[in-house]
Amino acid sequence: MGDLILVRHGETEWSLTGRHTSSTDLPLTRHGEEQAKSLAPLLSGRTYALTLTSPLTRAIRTAELAGLSGAVPDPELHEWDYGGYEGITTREIQLTRPGWDLWTDGVPPGPDGHPGESPAQAGRRADRVLSRVDAALARDTGDVLLVAHAHFLRVLTARRLGLPPAEGRLFQLATGTVSRLSTEHGRPVIAEWNRTT
Repeated sequence: MGDLILVRHGETEWSLTGRHTSSTDLPLTRHGEEQAKSLAPLLSGRTYALTLTSPLTRAIRTAELAGLSGAVPDPELHEWDYGGYEGITTREIQLTRPGWDLWTDGVPPGPDGHPGESPAQAGRRADRVLSRVDAALARDTGDVLLVAHAHFLRVLTARRLGLPPAEGRLFQLATGTVSRLSTEHGRPVIAEWNRTT
């Protein structure tokens, strides 16, 4: 059975400054493009049964620059919907909500089409993605690769390991990195995390 490979997209202006970025479709910075290119050696030489990306430009471009062909955009891989906190930093939010934490407090609704997501809602979406991952891995024709966003991939990792969605808080995930979830004795495990070389 193959592994689940997770790629966080390269740096954007908002990831650099800590602004919550879900639906805002930002390009990669020059550094983000270099990060994406540097991932190619880590991703080559493997056979992929399924390669999916978030539908947002930063993820699609990361996949392209990393040399991944045939990646299919999947709307389920979009970032956690930050609702009314889109474009705002944690520090700014805590000025009006001291002690606010995304993992426990969620977000307020945003403009139309962006109601925000709770950890449980992001977890249910991750579970749907993992159902597709499991179906592809069951064919035993290679690994599955997902190119997406930090908070969502952290939730997905928690769910893969059998943890509640909010336990994604335990898995810091840097821009332009590759992580690998595998199995050991039939149980899901983290085999590599935040790899850049």
